[in-house]
Formats: sequence, C-alpha cells, structure tokens
Amino acid sequence: MGDEIVRFEDVAKRFGSLTILDGLNLSVRRGEKVSLIGPSGSGKTTILRILMTLEKIQGGVVSVLGKPLWHMERQGKLVPADEAHLRTMRRNIGMVFQHFNLFPHLSVLRNVVDPPMISMGVGRDEAEHRARELLGMVGLADKADHYPSQLSGGQKQRVAIARALAMSPKILLFDEVTSALDPELVEEVQAVLRDIASSTDATMLLVTHEMSFAHSISDRVLFFDRGRIVEQGPPEAIFKNPQEERTKAFLKKILDSGRSL
Repeated sequence: MGDEIVRFEDVAKRFGSLTILDGLNLSVRRGEKVSLIGPSGSGKTTILRILMTLEKIQGGVVSVLGKPLWHMERQGKLVPADEAHLRTMRRNIGMVFQHFNLFPHLSVLRNVVDPPMISMGVGRDEAEHRARELLGMVGLADKADHYPSQLSGGQKQRVAIARALAMSPKILLFDEVTSALDPELVEEVQAVLRDIASSTDATMLLVTHEMSFAHSISDRVLFFDRGRIVEQGPPEAIFKNPQEERTKAFLKKILDSGRSL
C-alpha cells in the first residue's frame, strides 16, 4: 500500500482536565482503509477532527503527506501553524460528518459544485462535470436539481460523500456516517463507501459502531479505549481472535446487544 500518509507522534489532546488522547502514536499508509472502533468517548472522532484541523493538539506532532499539520517549519524549528498553512494542508483531506451538513438553500448539484469552485478555484464547467459524475457514482444523478429538504437521510449522506469526493482529497474521513440514519437506509450508504474503497486509491479512516461494516471494508482495524490503541490488526484477527481482554469485552457487549459481526 505504499508509504506513510498520516502519522501521530506522542499526540496529546485534552479538554480541560479530561485527557482524550494520551500520547497517541498512529501511522496510516497511503491507500489504506482503517476503521476505528471502541466505546464512546475513547478518542476516535477526536482523531478525525484533529486531522481536519477542527481540534488543536496540546502535545506531540501530527504529520500529513510528510509535513507537520499543526506546526510549520521556520528556521529549522517547528512553530505553531498559521491559518494559511492549515488551509493548505486541509486541501488534502475530506470529511463526511454524522449529520450531513448540507447547505439547505442550495440544490444537490450546487452542494457538490460550489466547494471546489470556492476553495480550489476550479472552473464552473469542470466542477459541474465532475459533480454530475460523482452524483452518478452515488446513485443520485436524477436528484441534481432537488434540495436537501426533498431527500431522505440516506440520500443526504450520499450527497455529502459526493461533496467530499469533489475536492479530490488524498485522505477521506468518515465519522459515524450511518448512525443518524434509519436502519433501512444504512446499507445504501455503506454500499457507496464499499464502492469508493474498492475503486479509488484514497486513504480512508472510518469511525463506526457497525462491526460487520468495519470487517468488510477495512485493511486494518484499531480498537481504542481511553485515548489509546489497545489492539490493532487485520479485521479477521480483531473480530475472530482478539488478544486483549478489553477488546474481547467490547466485542462481547456488541454481540450480546444482538448486533452481529
């Protein structure tokens, strides 16, 4: 899968006296599909928000494409990044959130067209051509002129995925993208993500509570608890033969709740 594209080195994140990430070390290779699982509050979403520059870190270094994310080099030293540096680094990363975050006053097409025009200076014709391709990819070519209020939750999430892809990111982040959906809509979004995983070379980090989905889409699964990686490995190893007691207890709780792997 090639070289490293994301690295966390001794990263600390705190909210007041609450430690969310405790000296985290994490490496992701280019093109790798990685699922982050674990109990709520274990730091999974915080990792994605740090990569998206939505949460600052209090210690350590995060690198993306070999360059510091929250720092920049000046006279051979790392200093806190300014907004111009963060904006440049952010262009490599796309994130799909739990609650869609579509612009309600814009059509489906413009929700996908406008971000690359505004953020990257892409021409309208090129942006619209790409947007229509992506809407076709997610099965919504016939909804281009609709507005978000006219869509189901699953359709809104698929528009959000198309919007993220329109920015041509090298890294895609997905934060519990099916958790706000009715059960019958979950599979349609998961199917789109599986298609993206199999048809693109984008690096993908996914936070999910859907264990069967993590099993099917991942090259590697990381189990988090209390801001640390407790166990990691191929999905078959994590789900069928976990080694750590905390991993076993978490997966047993999932199985006991009636959610199969």
